[in-house]
Amino acid sequence: MEKYRIRGGVRLSGAVDVSGAKNAVVAILPAVILSDSPCLIENIPNIADVSTSLSILESLGAQVNRLDRNTVEIDPRTIHTCEVDYELARHMRASYYFIGALLGKYGQARVPMPGGCWFGERPIDLHLKGFSALGAVMEPMENGIIEMHADMLMGNSVYLDTVSVGATVNIMLAAVKARGMTIIENAAKEPHIVDLANFLNTMGADVRGAGTDVIKIRGVQELTGATYSIIPDQIEAGTYMAMAVATHGDVLVRNVIPKHLESITAKLAEMGALIEEMDDAVRVRCSGPLRHCNVKTMPHPGFPTDMQPQIGVLLSLAEGTSVITEGIWENRFRYVDELRRMGAQVEVDGKTATFQGVPALHAAPVKAVDLRAGAAMVLAGLAAEGVTEVEGICYIERGYEDIVEKLTRLGADIEQVTVPDETGAVQV
Repeated sequence: MEKYRIRGGVRLSGAVDVSGAKNAVVAILPAVILSDSPCLIENIPNIADVSTSLSILESLGAQVNRLDRNTVEIDPRTIHTCEVDYELARHMRASYYFIGALLGKYGQARVPMPGGCWFGERPIDLHLKGFSALGAVMEPMENGIIEMHADMLMGNSVYLDTVSVGATVNIMLAAVKARGMTIIENAAKEPHIVDLANFLNTMGADVRGAGTDVIKIRGVQELTGATYSIIPDQIEAGTYMAMAVATHGDVLVRNVIPKHLESITAKLAEMGALIEEMDDAVRVRCSGPLRHCNVKTMPHPGFPTDMQPQIGVLLSLAEGTSVITEGIWENRFRYVDELRRMGAQVEVDGKTATFQGVPALHAAPVKAVDLRAGAAMVLAGLAAEGVTEVEGICYIERGYEDIVEKLTRLGADIEQVTVPDETGAVQV
């Protein structure tokens, strides 16, 4: 069993480089399927979800050539099947993007229901509604397999009943080669939606309005290969910003787009952090006590749900009473049980959590229950007194590249260790 062992109480200082955005790359890699020639994708993060996406592409028949740990060349012309492997799909939520990409290119897709982190029920009915509006037909589901086909996809208007990043991405992928105009209303506006649109347009698509709530896609007959660099990861950047605050440190977070961090920056500043924005970096400092505040997660440009557990750790250390209202997922507070083991005082009522600040957190054995909750446990371990061990690090590795190495360079006392399992055997 692999764990992170963290000796807390060390002030972080120095500089950290943010990797490519997980949420962008897991949409852009399936989008390569739509190309009629090879693509070169740069600044890809070396994380588990990328490895899974590349394995799915290879299983479909694509030629994948990893030039280095952050650059990959993909030739989709050798794809020979539209069926995604069940075992691969169950490891990541974003495997459902292969439905839109395969439908858009070949008019058919057979993809298992996705896996990944569980935050409660996350139906894909909006995805299916969009595919249906474009003319795709879904076969009766058997054994958790989504099977869809279309003789020809036709552009149409699609109104999303709720803002959905996944549905927005999937409909975009299916629509770029459909005949005519597709209009997505109430579309998600996250930076990775814009990044996907930019990549598609670089290949020759006609996607307009990404970053607003109305996206218009005029279908094209062919897309050509492109060289494209993934945007920086706003959630990874926000996580290191929160770690600097939690340890009363001084950290320069590099390779970021400061505008993407505005909602995070605003809350950290409200809590007492000093944040200096530069062209492609932010410097985060904190020396005094943390102030309480209230947070509500919302679709972009609101405060991101993927930063909710991390801000929760900070609020557990802030003076006074703070409230987090989760506006996206109904079960995002599962990390609170782990945080309580470290001395946090938190009460959860449905989608609301009330934090009563404590002077300090104390080391305890904890586990990552999902990707961002895992990052929050690492953050709590950095701030806590004593030695904290975090298990379930496979979740963390889904979205954070070289987190141990990056934190070590900032002065953190953290290591990845192998410990015996309950039978006494060492897991390799």
